[in-house]
Amino acid sequence: MSHRILLVDDEPDILEFIRYNLLKEGYEVYTAPDGARALEAAIRHRPHLILLDRMMPVMDGAETCRAIRRDPRLRETIVVFLSALGEEEQQLTGFGAGADDYLVKPIRMKLLVSRVKAILKRVDESTEAPAEKRLPKIEIDRERYAVRCDGREITLPRKEFALLDLLASAPGKLIPREEIYTRIWGTKVVVGDRTIDVHIRKLRQKIGEDRITTVKGVGYRYEAQ
Repeated sequence: MSHRILLVDDEPDILEFIRYNLLKEGYEVYTAPDGARALEAAIRHRPHLILLDRMMPVMDGAETCRAIRRDPRLRETIVVFLSALGEEEQQLTGFGAGADDYLVKPIRMKLLVSRVKAILKRVDESTEAPAEKRLPKIEIDRERYAVRCDGREITLPRKEFALLDLLASAPGKLIPREEIYTRIWGTKVVVGDRTIDVHIRKLRQKIGEDRITTVKGVGYRYEAQ
């Protein structure tokens, strides 16, 4: 992924030096000499990261940062101050304006590049799609009264087998607790309120936690492959 970085500083030499080094790392780099033009560039290019000086003409860094945070189009943009104002009070002001981090100049270029890489790693991690959970393969042999989980045969007591068979007969369908009571234990048998929960817990221990979903206070659902 090619990350976009916006550099904002009123000193042209600093802009060009940092720009050159970040370009060498493969980043797409834009520059702005003051806060007002930084806002325009940010809206136009939608950078992943803005490196922002504090002392600038037209709009200072804190004012610029607050404006960035007010714009919903830049909600996901990371803002890091890169400033010679390194006192604790100045840094607290920067964080108060909405900055994600604060780096103090002068800073060695290798360290700056390293910090940029670490910061942009957050972007990659936040945009990665969550890994899809693999559900175990369950095979129910009603004739042999047997169950196989990912090819491994497991032994289930009669009620657990009946409960699994009932849920698996309608994958994705919510089966209410009342229906489970009636079909597994019958109307003439009195069972405790936690009986189903106990049987579900034991089933999950044997076939995996994610195969059966609880809909609190309503019932259970067997998740399809």
